[in-house]
Amino acid sequence: MNVLWQMFPCKKTKRSLAELTAAILTDATLSNSNMMDYYATNPGPIDDSILYDQDKHVSAAVWEGQERGALRCHEHTSKLDRWLLSDKQIELVKKAGFGYLRLIPAISLDNPLISALVERWRKETNTFHMTVGEMTITLEDVAYLLGLPIDGEAVIGVTYTTCDSVCYKYLGKAPDSGYTSGGMVKLSWLKEAFSECPEDATIEDIECHTRAYLLYLVGSTIFSTTTGNKVPVMYLPLFENFDEAGKYAWGAAALSFLYRALGNASLRSQSTISGCLTLLQCWSYYHLNVGRPKLHHDPIHECFPFVLRWKGKHNGPTSNRDVAFYRKTLDSLKPTDVEWCPYANISHTVIPDNILNQLILGRSKTMLICYDKAERHLPDRCLRQFGMHQTIPEAVLKWERKTRGVDGGVDLSGKMETELSEWANRRFHIVEAEEDLDEGDYMNWYLKVTRRLVGRPIPISSEFQRMNAALRDIAHVADTLSTHGMDDQQIQSVTRIRYIAHECLRDYVGNSTVVTPNSQIDIGKMSRGKERVRRRGTSKRRKKDNCEEYYVSSIHQAQLYHVENEIDPQQHICITGNGVEEVEEEEEEEEQLSHGSEESPCEPEATTVVDIVNQSPLETSEDVTRQKDYGVTA
Repeated sequence: MNVLWQMFPCKKTKRSLAELTAAILTDATLSNSNMMDYYATNPGPIDDSILYDQDKHVSAAVWEGQERGALRCHEHTSKLDRWLLSDKQIELVKKAGFGYLRLIPAISLDNPLISALVERWRKETNTFHMTVGEMTITLEDVAYLLGLPIDGEAVIGVTYTTCDSVCYKYLGKAPDSGYTSGGMVKLSWLKEAFSECPEDATIEDIECHTRAYLLYLVGSTIFSTTTGNKVPVMYLPLFENFDEAGKYAWGAAALSFLYRALGNASLRSQSTISGCLTLLQCWSYYHLNVGRPKLHHDPIHECFPFVLRWKGKHNGPTSNRDVAFYRKTLDSLKPTDVEWCPYANISHTVIPDNILNQLILGRSKTMLICYDKAERHLPDRCLRQFGMHQTIPEAVLKWERKTRGVDGGVDLSGKMETELSEWANRRFHIVEAEEDLDEGDYMNWYLKVTRRLVGRPIPISSEFQRMNAALRDIAHVADTLSTHGMDDQQIQSVTRIRYIAHECLRDYVGNSTVVTPNSQIDIGKMSRGKERVRRRGTSKRRKKDNCEEYYVSSIHQAQLYHVENEIDPQQHICITGNGVEEVEEEEEEEEQLSHGSEESPCEPEATTVVDIVNQSPLETSEDVTRQKDYGVTA
């Protein structure tokens, strides 16, 4: 419309065009005299000073119609109970700081819920950008849910590119080459070789078996990787002395690892996630009334760590919930759906004193470290999780996210001096509350800088119809506009507008057709029920069968490319989200990607199936708004 405005210098003509433009926009965007919600066309951020990487984020792809389906979730808690630990081994595990983590239950991961949460995670702030404000997993959550120490020395040390020497030194044996990959060893080898310690074992053998268990434990839970079944051996030297191992801030390292995994998974090019997903899911259960299962017991009688609340199977209608369902739920999240302080009513008598004494660090604005993974902990952005009023937080300074690279034998302490210094000063940066504060200013600011919506309130098919109707309006105006009194330049401009409008109609509409949702298959969903997870090798394009396939690089432009053969009205257009670049992985059949998730080796990648139906050539935006209600409630 700005083009129309600039083409006519005459004030009278400008006024007429302005009225015409307003009328066209009103017809195209109003329904039953109600103005469409502004965010239906602009989900945010309006101010990109905070979320400066929006174009790389998965929410940008979802808005364009590029569904990636549920993420592949890598965690292997299901086989932890197959390790038979002696009393002496359990004593050593407790000394090392993992006495509570070893109790972590095998929770059935809800891949669609995790995937929807990832869509709201922002690596620029290390927080979830919810409709009610920012939230995050804090050090306090880690302490309560996992029982890991959140205070102590930073988890950092030497990297390795081979396994033999370090395994010989700390485990007493080395795996065959088939069980290793660079500086990583397969979890299956650790279980096969060390899951049961002989009764007559020497102290040295007991310690080797315990180190193997600890490596398996962290590799299955807090440090699980996207390889699916391997763990880096670089953690082994930290278990050399079990008393010294207990002095590390394992909880802070676990959170740093999860932050990095969430940030990577939030990119539109990724389709996997690792880290402690049990922590993520249980955090959601405690804080959000979204997908939360029903408990079989009274929550007053809590066991520590609190992740045990969700142990075992629970009743709940989760079987018919996919990513689209959870996305819509989070897009419409209300303050009443949020438990800001879920641990407040739990008796603290069950919490060990050493954990209670460290909880103050939940409010520490500091740097979390796990080897090369250094991530900012920013509790000032989610003060309501500590029972405080939320203020407008300080701007987040960008920091370099370093990687280990390929060099072995490198002590990362020398490369992380700044980060280590920040962690050393963690107790000097505890955020405090401000009294009698009105949070209205915060919410006004927040709504400008956040991504308010992930899913479209109006389906792309409906927007296609609206755009098509608006093009017809413009073409009609250009066809019927009188050129009397116009000069040659103005007449040429009107002719050009007429030509462009009709060309767009031919490009977008083709044989007088529009896109409407298939009555049997919802747009953007592969299937109802727990969304199936794509496995490696199943992302091949479907062969053309009874329908022509159209690949859309930018759905929001609604460009449908023509094929040589005439399209039958009964045929379907299959729109695939092909833009997702897969992370190269090696997976072992015996290892589960996520407990309780269904998988099909022949499952195609997520597709949008829509019908082609004829549209009346006389249909305008007025007709479209009569047929559909585009009103959106805030």
